[in-house]
Amino acid sequence: MRHERGGDVEAEQGPRPEAPSRRAFSRLLMAGSGLALGVVPLAGCSPEPGGLPSPAAGTPPPSAGTVPPSPAAPAEGTTPPSEGTTPAPVPVTPPGSAPSAAAPGVQHSLSDPASPWVVVNKHRPLSPADYVPADLVRPAVRLAVSGEAALLNSTTAAAAERLFAAAAADGVVLTLASGYRSFATQTATYGGYVKTRGQADADTASARPGYSEHQTGWAFDIGDGGGACSFQPCFAEQPAAPWARDNARRFGFVVRYPPTFEGITGYYYEPWHLRYIGVEAATDMANRGIATLEEYFGLEAAPGYL
Repeated sequence: MRHERGGDVEAEQGPRPEAPSRRAFSRLLMAGSGLALGVVPLAGCSPEPGGLPSPAAGTPPPSAGTVPPSPAAPAEGTTPPSEGTTPAPVPVTPPGSAPSAAAPGVQHSLSDPASPWVVVNKHRPLSPADYVPADLVRPAVRLAVSGEAALLNSTTAAAAERLFAAAAADGVVLTLASGYRSFATQTATYGGYVKTRGQADADTASARPGYSEHQTGWAFDIGDGGGACSFQPCFAEQPAAPWARDNARRFGFVVRYPPTFEGITGYYYEPWHLRYIGVEAATDMANRGIATLEEYFGLEAAPGYL
């Protein structure tokens, strides 16, 4: 969730700056999201990657609106860089291009926060900034949170129930670790980071108010039933993470902040942060090997705020 952080960098090879503390991030996140007590992150996790680059000067934000019908095919034979290395620049389809000929069915808005295809990133704030979903509900899943953090919009909640049930059938226990986050909660969460670590560092770990997917109700963070490595890099090694990575598309979800794509999404790898876009679109993304919503919907990369 990126408290949003960045769970989840395009740059030249070279030394990376010192990384912010994941343990400090976990504490702030639990406080802001109403996490249930007793879920203690484990020590000995992998170190966090370095900081994010500044966006290219003079780059205009993409125009809002619906996705046009003409397709834009991805480059074939492209393989993502190995984890732990600095990725080469990743080409992004020019703004205005369509996601794919196979993004079947009805096309949805990329700017309406009530749309399952809304793209929220460091270049695309919510409008209105204080948006509140009209249909927030509590899904019938295992919760590690209370209050507003246990809520999702009704479409996401129904899909999450199916996702959690399928995981349980495979012997994997998932928990809802953070769901909806209001503008006020995000303001407090982000403000806590700024106060303790400064704005530049806060922007690598938490979304600014009005820039968080959690506020839409379309995204949530999962935890592992054992409670290990919550919101830490080592969560990728817990049973919940690989199961979600391999199966989330069947229920309409994608891992929103994949590894090595920080230069596009603006956030570090977050194996816990799932985003609902619908079964057809999520399956199409997976089948075509497209990792980010920015690439899929033909939007510019958003590594930093404009």
